[in-house]
Amino acid sequence: MLTPKELERYSRQIQPPGLGVEGQKALKNLTAQVSGVGGLGDTVSLYSPIAGIGNMLTPKELERYSRQIQLPGLGVEGQKALKNSTAVVSGVGGLGGTVALYLAVAGIGKLILVRGGGLRLDDMNRQILMTDDWVGKSRVIKAKETLSQINPDVEVEAIAEYITADNVDALVQRSDIALSCAHNFPERDLLNAACVRWNKPMVEAAMNSMEAYLTTIVPDKTPCLSCLFPEKPDWDSRAFGVLGAVSGTLACLSALEAIKLITGLGKPLLGQLLNMDLANLEFNKLRLYKDPDCPVCGKASREVREFLNKCMNLNCKHRSLSCYPCSLY
Repeated sequence: MLTPKELERYSRQIQPPGLGVEGQKALKNLTAQVSGVGGLGDTVSLYSPIAGIGNMLTPKELERYSRQIQLPGLGVEGQKALKNSTAVVSGVGGLGGTVALYLAVAGIGKLILVRGGGLRLDDMNRQILMTDDWVGKSRVIKAKETLSQINPDVEVEAIAEYITADNVDALVQRSDIALSCAHNFPERDLLNAACVRWNKPMVEAAMNSMEAYLTTIVPDKTPCLSCLFPEKPDWDSRAFGVLGAVSGTLACLSALEAIKLITGLGKPLLGQLLNMDLANLEFNKLRLYKDPDCPVCGKASREVREFLNKCMNLNCKHRSLSCYPCSLY
């Protein structure tokens, strides 16, 4: 996707008919090889970055990711797709922090980490990005520091807030994929609704004691979280025990789902729920029901979203019809 800075930088060339935002994104995802120096070669090399051609892999990145590039179905193109992607992770704990770690070492372009509150001592049995001297401080700040040390080529943005109705739309709009790892259902519901609203995929993962579940939500193609839980469970994140190896197992699978969606590697869990009983190492998949009357992703909601998505004002949050382009429809 194009960042706000890129939208501003290339705004004049996006305007002509035939190029537009999609054409600019195609330029961004293009790798150009220039032969010859001097004259025409130098001129092409000069104007390619000005026009927005990138993001090619550097020699360092090709070496760092060489083992995973060997995988059939991933390759150099899949690695470039990772580099050009932004993932927002809600809840940077034993689950979200480990998800962020494996996305970072895989070469995701940017991570947006969202989690309010400070680190507690009883978090330390599972939050592998943290250190003992950080107890009482903001966990997302430490997560950013640790991830940047592990892979300095990944951009990490730390937001020391919880997911709210005021910030969720902007966070999702700036991302290509969301990973739902928050410790409560209100935050998960907000993220789910925003992903449906802005047509962004979301990996939903949660655990309870030695049990866990995982699914991948793609708007208009799969059931959403509201279809799965029309009535929200009475779930207290501190009312059950947790083992770090359990949250770590779920986190690895969640990161893998995101990587599959971004690169096209393998087959993601679309319309299926993976249930895990890790005490007995029993796994099963359930097919999910897509509710046509779901208040979040159902027919009525889809008609409203199609109406709002006609707006071409990049600064519009579609919260009312006061936006002039929206008022035309």
